Amino acid sequence: MTETLSSRTVRSPVAPPVLGGLGLFTVLLGAALPLIDFFIVNVALPTIGHDLAAGDAVLELVVAGYGVAYAVLLVLGGRLGDMFGRRRLFLGGMIAFGLTSLACGLAPSAWTLVAARVAQGAASAAMLPQVLATIQSATAGPRRAKAMGLYGATAGLSMVAGQILGGVLVAADIAGTGWRAVFLVNVPVVLVGLFLAAKAVPETRSQHPAPVDGPGTVLLAIALVSLLAPLTEGRASGWPLWTWVSLAVFPVAATAFYLVERRAERLGRTPLVPPSLFSNLPLRRGLVMILPFSIGFSGFMFVIAVALQQGVTLSPVRAGLTLAPMAVSFFVVSLLGPRLVARWGTRVVTAGGLVQAVGVAVLALTVWSSWPHVGGLELWPGVVIAGAGQALQLPILFRVILSEVPPARAGVGSGVMITAQQSALALGVATLGTLFLTLTPGHGMRDALVTTLLVQLAGVALTTGLSLRLPRTIA
Repeated sequence: MTETLSSRTVRSPVAPPVLGGLGLFTVLLGAALPLIDFFIVNVALPTIGHDLAAGDAVLELVVAGYGVAYAVLLVLGGRLGDMFGRRRLFLGGMIAFGLTSLACGLAPSAWTLVAARVAQGAASAAMLPQVLATIQSATAGPRRAKAMGLYGATAGLSMVAGQILGGVLVAADIAGTGWRAVFLVNVPVVLVGLFLAAKAVPETRSQHPAPVDGPGTVLLAIALVSLLAPLTEGRASGWPLWTWVSLAVFPVAATAFYLVERRAERLGRTPLVPPSLFSNLPLRRGLVMILPFSIGFSGFMFVIAVALQQGVTLSPVRAGLTLAPMAVSFFVVSLLGPRLVARWGTRVVTAGGLVQAVGVAVLALTVWSSWPHVGGLELWPGVVIAGAGQALQLPILFRVILSEVPPARAGVGSGVMITAQQSALALGVATLGTLFLTLTPGHGMRDALVTTLLVQLAGVALTTGLSLRLPRTIA
């Protein structure tokens, strides 16, 4: 007798993507590049202005063009990653970032540099949201907490290191490249990142991707541009009529964006930024804190670079290295964050605000009593304390904001968070920078710097108070 055996093919469930150590290193490298490039030009601007015969208004655009393009397209970049695959967008964004960095480094004129910086900001917006979305989708439990802590440490360190690296590269004048090296240095780093990403970064995407929300994308872009463009360019341009018209457009565009997004969600569509996302308590309260924190951070970095080079007449290298202890302090303390949060919860953020307040107060007192003799050694105590306080806030806030965002919305959640942070970074340069530069002619640089530090101190007090409303524990 012949026995016929039949069998059904049993499909084993697909294993979830896992982000290993090399993959985590690679995405964190991708996270560092855009943040470094936001700050790296601060100490290079005087040299760029001299070499390319660029006035203040055009130099402002070198910074603002990058920051505005970056902020405007971040949420869209997160959505595209959800749709087409985060690894694919990460690789494409990194390639574009390398090419636009090369274009910046080879720019023959100031306006060519501005255009290349706008394109570089757009490339950053495609790459960066995929980092947090990949971490959210390909890690879990303690590994996710550690990865988020390292992301926060990388973000904070990158913002300080960018300014230091800019000063070193300009002064080194490698092969006669001068300021161009601050952009050209990205090219070999991108090549290494692409090689590692192709090997170690897993592909993740939303299981139910939604089409791009055209009206929402356009209205968000109009709202952000109408706010950020006049604030970042207004002072250098002398506040012409277009800046006031643009500021008047902002509340109209922001309201229209909210109404369109709310209607789309009610009709069952998927808006660019679902209003229901903000029913997430940790995300909502964390975003409110990110705004004043980032305004103070970027404003301080810009103002201290100008004060040390123009007021104390330090070289770009010495001005940058003055902040080196802040970078070291931030990095070391941020590594302790996960352990401290496991024991004390989000009260660590409150403690960080108090520590940062002490650091900023020490800096203000040092400037008041010792100006203009405030080189590295005099400022180091204040920057070390402030850096430690910032390290107890920023990485933990990132964890809080994304702690209850589901993996399917990881791209849009990270895009919203980074948009808020990036917009606040641009506003910090615009507001605190404008305050400092406006006060300097009439009151002198010492009083202008002290006043700016006291305004930042008020912002630190605000974030410290807001931290008491955070959920005590992080999921």
